[in-house]
Amino acid sequence: MKKSEIVARVEEMVTAITDEKGFETVDVEYVKEAGQFYLRVYIDKEGGISLNECEEVSRELSPKLDENDFIEENYYLEVSSPGIDRALKRDKEFVKYKGRDVEIKLYKAIDGVKQFEGELVGLDDENNIVVIINNEEVKFNRKDVAIIRLAIKF
Repeated sequence: MKKSEIVARVEEMVTAITDEKGFETVDVEYVKEAGQFYLRVYIDKEGGISLNECEEVSRELSPKLDENDFIEENYYLEVSSPGIDRALKRDKEFVKYKGRDVEIKLYKAIDGVKQFEGELVGLDDENNIVVIINNEEVKFNRKDVAIIRLAIKF
């Protein structure tokens, strides 16, 4: 089974659990790191998610994954918060975090620069990411963006 299919099936399963609890499924990843597979589920709710709530979702999800048994490899299941520097992936997140500072890392440099920071405006009609950098509106094609995440300000 392809990674994208695994992610889609897990997302469907976990969303049924999180919706019931009033939480949000933020993201699901299935990755191989240092020879081990990890199934990572990121959940959240207004005001933040607690460790106990992550554990609660994990305890409900784990037996459902075992019961359906569609992942061939051995893997570690991790259920956690997306963190304060969360990556933005879904369209609704670009609306939710409008006005917040973001960090953008590109696959290829523009004029020798691969990292940018600015205020998120959102997505335009062509699905470009729009950010204000140095009082100027800058557009980034989503396919050129390796990652965009909320910036942490101290």
